[in-house]
Amino acid sequence: MELREYDKGLFIKNATDFEPEHIFECGQCFRWNKYENGYIGVVSGRVAFVYKKDGDVYIEGGKKEDEDYWRKYFDLDRDYGKIKERLREDEILKEAVEHGYGIRLLNQEPFETLISFIISANNRIPMIKKAVDNISKRFGKKIIFKDMEFYSFPSIEELKEASIDELEECGTGFRAVYIYEAVKRIYEENIRLDEIMTLDTDAAQEKLLQFKGVGPKVADCVLLFSMQKYDAFPVDVWVKRIMQRFYLAPDVSLKRIREFGRQRFGDLAGFAQQYLFYYAREKRV
Repeated sequence: MELREYDKGLFIKNATDFEPEHIFECGQCFRWNKYENGYIGVVSGRVAFVYKKDGDVYIEGGKKEDEDYWRKYFDLDRDYGKIKERLREDEILKEAVEHGYGIRLLNQEPFETLISFIISANNRIPMIKKAVDNISKRFGKKIIFKDMEFYSFPSIEELKEASIDELEECGTGFRAVYIYEAVKRIYEENIRLDEIMTLDTDAAQEKLLQFKGVGPKVADCVLLFSMQKYDAFPVDVWVKRIMQRFYLAPDVSLKRIREFGRQRFGDLAGFAQQYLFYYAREKRV
């Protein structure tokens, strides 16, 4: 898809397979919130207002020099029509694909994604969003956009100054110690998350599981949403329900569901997971 410039930012002409609501409400990100006829989000020190009008998607606040960033972030060079065509061959998945037809997988920053999904463990999306926002306000940098204050998610260097108590005060609950220890490990051991990205999916998951507070589901979310491991298949409560109801026995384990999803959908497992998650949660399966 082609990104063009306009007076307030960038826009995508005739943006097919791109619905802001589907993208920002499918559980993959926590810094985008409804605003007027679209969504405002804070990503990698940038703030943008994204909305769709007459078939075009506008990224207000997007700068020409950041065109490559937004192209990668919104995965604009991938043909989602072909992905959906393949996934529709699965009769059960067909309805989920139709429901979430405008989903695109975002390419997010790995450190923020890791911390955000540590917070997500046994948590609800509104509470996750609030905690991530509180951490950003307390330790990140202020950004003014549309006469409103926003805050970037803190870097490793900024967040290493946070104590467990301060993290708890941000609404992270029992996860504060996991965040504290993860940041400390990354900083002191000079762990490069971008190097983990170069490993295959299983080896990368193994590395992520070494962080306290990171289980298979959290690791798979980090792999899928920030490390481009599209054969990852995160299993949360909604995916578990839909998989047990339509694909597997009701008592099958989370590990077996993950294995089944990866085997059945192969290199498109992560895309399938997002359509299933969005469908299951929206339809209250």
